[in-house]
Amino acid sequence: MLAAAEVPHEAMASGVDEEAAKASLSAEGLSPRDLADALAELKAVKLSARFPDAMVLGCDQVAAIDEEALGKPGDREAASAQLGKLRGATHAQHSAAVIAEGGRPVWRHVDTAKLTMRDFSDGFLEEYLDAEWPTIGGCAGGYRLEGRGVQLFARIEGSHFTILGLPLLPLLDYLRERGVIVA
Repeated sequence: MLAAAEVPHEAMASGVDEEAAKASLSAEGLSPRDLADALAELKAVKLSARFPDAMVLGCDQVAAIDEEALGKPGDREAASAQLGKLRGATHAQHSAAVIAEGGRPVWRHVDTAKLTMRDFSDGFLEEYLDAEWPTIGGCAGGYRLEGRGVQLFARIEGSHFTILGLPLLPLLDYLRERGVIVA
């Protein structure tokens, strides 16, 4: 998304053990929204400590139904079960972005989109998994809206960018304020 928006950047792995961090933060009772924010901050701060003169962006996304965070499905059976749980229901995608400088956060934004899945047939679910597995294994919620996954939905409320994993428009506003991109 940053490349498409022509935002100068360099992508780097933060080195954060996301699963361990998620388990620890979830044990503290964080809501899915706050979990996305905390994970984004953890990534940004960790990398910013290594590059104190850089503006570091950390991002994370958590899908949730009824305040229950949904993980990335590790196998096809888990994806089928997760999509079956979401079928006919509304869930949220919480996408967080945190910018850190000198090892501390200086800006943050969390955006939430609400997505309602249609009551699709078991046959459609199997066809979808045949077409999209294993690509969706690493996707929050077990789908890719930018692909065939759009056929899972009856209604979507919120930013397309948020659903893809980054609250891009608020981030662009901040980067313009800071002079990183032209206003």
